[in-house]
Amino acid sequence: MQKVQVEILGLSASPSAGGAYALLLKEIYGVRRLPIIIGSFEAQSIALEMESIKPPRPLTHDLLKNVIDNLGGTVVEVVIDELKDNTFYAKIKLEYSTMTNEIDSRPSDAIALGVRTGSPIFVSEAVMKAAAFVPSSEDQEESRQAVDDEYDEQETQQKSKTQETKLASLQNQLRESLEKEDYERAAKLRDEINRISGLQN
Repeated sequence: MQKVQVEILGLSASPSAGGAYALLLKEIYGVRRLPIIIGSFEAQSIALEMESIKPPRPLTHDLLKNVIDNLGGTVVEVVIDELKDNTFYAKIKLEYSTMTNEIDSRPSDAIALGVRTGSPIFVSEAVMKAAAFVPSSEDQEESRQAVDDEYDEQETQQKSKTQETKLASLQNQLRESLEKEDYERAAKLRDEINRISGLQN
């Protein structure tokens, strides 16, 4: 099976999918993008790991990683290998001291486990040809990023010391959200804290 390595480019809410999320993958050595609609729980699990937010108790994907580790296994890679009737299918490749095995999985679960184990994510070339797209212009994306960076610099100069007070308040809210296991709110608070901290640096 011919396959290409991808990375997570973005994760956003998808209003047209009834509360689900759109996970956008990008091939590492190319420009194609692959959007996949996933559930809110799996999106939250992926986002928490990407933001390095550690919940007070293990989530399902944390538990799965711990079980694999304790059994002496290693997640070698995850592969999105099929697309049938607009549904994506994936496999998790596990390696033990004496054997390797592939386990069927939903792509969202496979990727949530993959980001926790640092495993590479692949998509079969057949799936990429069937469902991926090429952005209209890479240059336009770079230009928009340059404009955003310039705006951020201007905004930095306008910020006052009141940011320190706001930052302290957000950190308190983040701790409270983690204690209440409200991870979706915690992720949003962490994003805001990172944004403000970046402006101060």
